Amino acid sequence: MSAADLNSTIDAIWRIESPRLIAGLARMLRDVGLAEELAQDALVTALERWPISGVPDKPGAWLMSAAKNRAIDRLRHKKLHARKAPEIAQEIEARHAESAPDPDATLDDEVGDDLLRLIFIACHPVLPTESRLALTLRLVGGLSVPEIARAFLVPEATIAQRIVRAKRTLAKAGAAFELPRGAELAERLSSVLEVVYLIFNEGYAATAGEDWLRPALCDEALRLGRILAGLAPGEPEVQGLVALMEIQASRNAARVGPSGEPVLLLDQDRRRWDYLLIRRDLAALDRAAKLGGAQGPYALQAAIAACHARAAGADQTDWPRIAALYAELSRVTPSPIVELNRAVAVGMAEGPAAGLEIVDALAGEPSLKNYHLLPSVRGDFLMKLGRKTEARTEFERASSLTRNARERKLLLDRAAACANSAGDR
Repeated sequence: MSAADLNSTIDAIWRIESPRLIAGLARMLRDVGLAEELAQDALVTALERWPISGVPDKPGAWLMSAAKNRAIDRLRHKKLHARKAPEIAQEIEARHAESAPDPDATLDDEVGDDLLRLIFIACHPVLPTESRLALTLRLVGGLSVPEIARAFLVPEATIAQRIVRAKRTLAKAGAAFELPRGAELAERLSSVLEVVYLIFNEGYAATAGEDWLRPALCDEALRLGRILAGLAPGEPEVQGLVALMEIQASRNAARVGPSGEPVLLLDQDRRRWDYLLIRRDLAALDRAAKLGGAQGPYALQAAIAACHARAAGADQTDWPRIAALYAELSRVTPSPIVELNRAVAVGMAEGPAAGLEIVDALAGEPSLKNYHLLPSVRGDFLMKLGRKTEARTEFERASSLTRNARERKLLLDRAAACANSAGDR
């Protein structure tokens, strides 16, 4: 194996194994920062030894064994958590001794629970949202600081600081390394799902920069969602979120044109949709319903997306059904953005005047003051009603509010189309 191939293999192994490795170490050490540091030490050891000895048959177990050795050494010779160090070291040594006859033995049986614990810790409500995003991508996604920084278009130093502060905050708060129970579980699960969906949305419709899509973030969010679904198969909202992300991701190939320009839903070539993902979505949506979660917010959004997936063409979309689902979603999770989406569906089902009425009622909503999609949707209704001059003004305002270059050009093109068309009234 060439050096380049070996490095590529090690990188792939690390991306797969690092979350489980950090999760297992964090459970034993009760310290996320130290767990990540020891995992990195194990990786360095692998980079030194594997080019000589070759990649072991069970690289994850090898990395865990190396990390445990390093942990024992650190706890013996440094005064980390002085009171707890001896007992933690004994616990690690005991576990290590159990697997000593076979260093390539599989990882701890509790690895599933360990990983689930790590996800809940990374998404702890005590952390601000941007810190949850960075820490989740770092610890659970296995992404490097530069990769996360590129994804969110912020300096590497900013991401590094967020991650460091997040670890300190968790330590200061005494965050328990146990799975939450009862009402706390529901609260924390909501936080976890929110973070995963925020990661997906940043990939699906980038808030800033030159790219309309960032597929790598969509893929990472889907991977995290599927991990959650495997670890918590009885949680209907997890199934609902996976369904929602898969059906939205199924359109990605059709959402950009040859030059990377956005292609809106009604203009997409549906032959380019990924129908394997759509089938998986419908299966996940069915699982959510069987678990009693058909009325959960993610399941409702997935049901809306499924309406589009089931339509052979844009003109065959069941817009009355979509409008009704948005009405239910608005009841379950009241939000001006949900209401704006309902306006679009009502406009398609009942005509642009009906949709415009809902949008105009949102004009004074403070949370939508700088939200570019409000004037964008209003401009679309005005254009369909023949009020081209007003529509142009709305599209221009929307273009001034978005931070995504591709979206800005799309909105300016629509404004120009309004200016160039005849028949203003």
